[in-house]
Amino acid sequence: MKVFNFFLIITIFCFHSCSETNNINYKEQLSDPELFQAAMQNLTDIVVYDIFSPPVASRVYLYPSVAAYEIMAYFNSDNFNSLKGQVKELRNIPIPENPNIDPNLAAIFSFNQVGKALIFSEKKMEIFETNFDNKLKDFGVPSRVINASKEYADKVSKSILDWASKDMYSQTRTFPKYSILEGDRFWKPTPPDYMDGIEPHWPKIRTMVLDSSNQFPPKDPIPFDLKKGSPFHKQLMEVYQVTNSLTEEQTNIAKFWDCNPYVSHHKGHAMFATKKITPGGHWIGITAVATRKAKSSFEDTINAYVNVSIALFDAFISCWDEKWETLVVRPETLINQYYDEEWLPLLQTPPFPEYTSGHSVISRAAALTLTDLFGENFDFVDTTEVSYGLPSRSYKSFIDASEEAAISRLYGGIHYMMAITEGVAQGQNVGDFIVKNIQTKKISLAVKTDF
Repeated sequence: MKVFNFFLIITIFCFHSCSETNNINYKEQLSDPELFQAAMQNLTDIVVYDIFSPPVASRVYLYPSVAAYEIMAYFNSDNFNSLKGQVKELRNIPIPENPNIDPNLAAIFSFNQVGKALIFSEKKMEIFETNFDNKLKDFGVPSRVINASKEYADKVSKSILDWASKDMYSQTRTFPKYSILEGDRFWKPTPPDYMDGIEPHWPKIRTMVLDSSNQFPPKDPIPFDLKKGSPFHKQLMEVYQVTNSLTEEQTNIAKFWDCNPYVSHHKGHAMFATKKITPGGHWIGITAVATRKAKSSFEDTINAYVNVSIALFDAFISCWDEKWETLVVRPETLINQYYDEEWLPLLQTPPFPEYTSGHSVISRAAALTLTDLFGENFDFVDTTEVSYGLPSRSYKSFIDASEEAAISRLYGGIHYMMAITEGVAQGQNVGDFIVKNIQTKKISLAVKTDF
């Protein structure tokens, strides 16, 4: 009997050892950056489905990215710095205590957990999580590793969500809507739905790196004056004339960078909507393109996303501060009222004030961040809009792409040139500041030796 028990124990030990041996490659599989790319794409798909406004979407991207990054940086502290002390009020994440934690798994788990807390369609995230768990089984990841990583991710997620809860977002949900002001110069809701202004209190949201929402105010907008030949009148007529004589290329550019999360269509008594990515979501897509082209590691992929997410988040706050301070009227309102009641912009006018151009601000800030990570002459093919029925476009650099994103708003008929020019300058200031004040990757100092 003792002999039988001995051989039984040996058999069980061998079976367990063999199972572990068969799983020896799972760590290599978990280092595939496409695992994180899939998680980010899933979040983008949910952002589109839930129709988050551009500034709110930037928040949805930010906190999951920080959660994933902080886990990654903790386990790779020789190469990466924590964001604690670099972004406002972030605390140290909990110390991992279980040796079975896989940092890549924990990063993805935490990314999904934090993301799920910020979206509406939790079921969609749960489907992704289930499919991901099944993939881990196919990889042969030991259950002890999965469980330990999930438990640690849960602790980190709670810490990050507690930090997120103090950014004034929940408070701004209860603040009053914008009250429309009399006078031609002030923003008014625009056709076809005449929606309320989006996020008039967004400047109250806690910034990540900027000292305040108004740290980099642009120049004052050109004074309102409809007198023929006035500087403002020239700005208005430029929109009207350009949109009435668009080339095919200008039309393609405008549509490519539309990035309106909710475009309503009216045909008779019927109404339907088209959902798209936000402007920030487009630059998250460009980040995916860049990291894949650069063959970035799992760690460098997360690093790229968190830097871009921070830039987008602060850029939206900066831009919205100016929008709701100046309350500049949209071209569509004035052209329809005083010059051509049948005129329509190529793109549907978004429901918030005109100055400055959000695309211009956030695109330049994101472009500077990506340039800092990948270089000034990083050419790429932007396939972000392909899944939305638009062809890809090629760019010589991230700055090149940001310039096109900015001018697209003139072609679309929704911005004066002043909002574009000054928006780019505003985004330049924001982006420069973030690049200078965020150091995620540690710099290796080579020791010079003379032989």
